[in-house]
Amino acid sequence: MAARVVVFVDYQNAYSRAREFFHRSLSPSSSGQIDPLKLAELLVTRSPFDRELRQVRIYRGRPDANRDPTGYAANLRQCAAWDRSSPKVAVITRTLRYPRNWPTEPAQEKGIDVALALDVVTMAIKQEYDVGIVMSTDTDVKPALEAVVALDGDPYPRCEVAAWSSRASHSRRLSIRGVKLWCHWLDEDDYSIVADSTSYARRREAEE
Repeated sequence: MAARVVVFVDYQNAYSRAREFFHRSLSPSSSGQIDPLKLAELLVTRSPFDRELRQVRIYRGRPDANRDPTGYAANLRQCAAWDRSSPKVAVITRTLRYPRNWPTEPAQEKGIDVALALDVVTMAIKQEYDVGIVMSTDTDVKPALEAVVALDGDPYPRCEVAAWSSRASHSRRLSIRGVKLWCHWLDEDDYSIVADSTSYARRREAEE
């Protein structure tokens, strides 16, 4: 029987690292965007093991509609596109935190890493996946990976991670001391497969 796979994507983290590795600093804001479903499908089909994608879960912040209506609308359009792409897609959002001196200081995600980490653990305990693949380099997620490893399933549930790499270097990757945590290294060719160049900030003609 095929192993059930759930892919957990820390979207802002994956986006920022993709921009860092594959684009110039002044590239358009759409540079670095990815299609999470294509990413998840790539991770599953590349595996030498018999696996089946059950779900891809995308975690990201959402601008406040009153403070940043343009960013809020773009975020809604992007998330709606993900939702339409497949019933396997789940989008989890939390409103960004705005510092007192915003916009001089940028808004920040709040609670996204915690939401991702909790789902990785609770879904493993509930046996909702056999293999969970985490696309993030945020070390706040490490305790969740350690918790799944501590469940000591044989052979499941288990966690793996994914990260970008380039010809020059690898990205940081999540790891656990003393544990062989498999990493799916994704290079520029892989990025070109899953990249999404859509400008969600631009209203479609039908919406204007």
